[in-house]
Amino acid sequence: MEAIDVIKSSYIRELLAKGVREGSRGMMDFRNIEVKAGVIPHAEGSAQVDLGATKVLAGVKAVLGEPMADTPDQGTLSMSAELLPLASAEYEMGPPSPEAIELARVVDRGIRAGECVDLQSLLLEEGKAWSIFTDIYVLNYDGNLFDASELAAMTALASARLPKYEDGKVVPEEHVQDLKMNNIVTSSTFVKIGSHVLLDMNGHEEMAADARLTVATDGKLVRAMQKGLRGSLKIDEVDSMVETALGKHEGLKGLIERASGRSF
Repeated sequence: MEAIDVIKSSYIRELLAKGVREGSRGMMDFRNIEVKAGVIPHAEGSAQVDLGATKVLAGVKAVLGEPMADTPDQGTLSMSAELLPLASAEYEMGPPSPEAIELARVVDRGIRAGECVDLQSLLLEEGKAWSIFTDIYVLNYDGNLFDASELAAMTALASARLPKYEDGKVVPEEHVQDLKMNNIVTSSTFVKIGSHVLLDMNGHEEMAADARLTVATDGKLVRAMQKGLRGSLKIDEVDSMVETALGKHEGLKGLIERASGRSF
């Protein structure tokens, strides 16, 4: 860690020792969230999420493909993430970094475990089905890419419309139906700094964090969890995080519904 990073981390810890956090937010408060759908005209679905200064773009593309051999009655869903160099001086061009791979997997796990996309509805006919690709691009980094990306990916999927399929061919200029969704999952990511637990860490707080936990939920069930960093968490801390994530879901879901124009 560079000297300037040590100074920033020490500043965050000093603030927390006084019972406050940078920006004067409550410990369990999100930063301001803005969600906008339809930002990429030629995508089947798209969304940009601004979570404080963190900005994430997600796009959905439907490609004609074949079902997997073990699920011949379903289409497929895949997720990728790219940390663009313009988003942070720490990001570089080249193959996906471990951080980008982790980001895509965490977002994918929540959506997949929540059975959000109706994969059986993607089957067109025997041997042909839609393959849904969701690509996440980090435009600006200031902490908590997980929740921003989950919101962006879910909004892009919720706003997606599938191309027309007729006589064995795709008519890309015509979009005839919404992507069928069965559920909406959102995530809440927490960090532990010393003895303090915070929701929605900014970049300085993430730098100072000892442990991290992302909780993906549909408001009824915890669909996925991902622990990060080397620090440990107590059982009662995890329980509190889960309870908070369940309570935050309805508000986050409302952002997705308003942006996509659909109710779930």
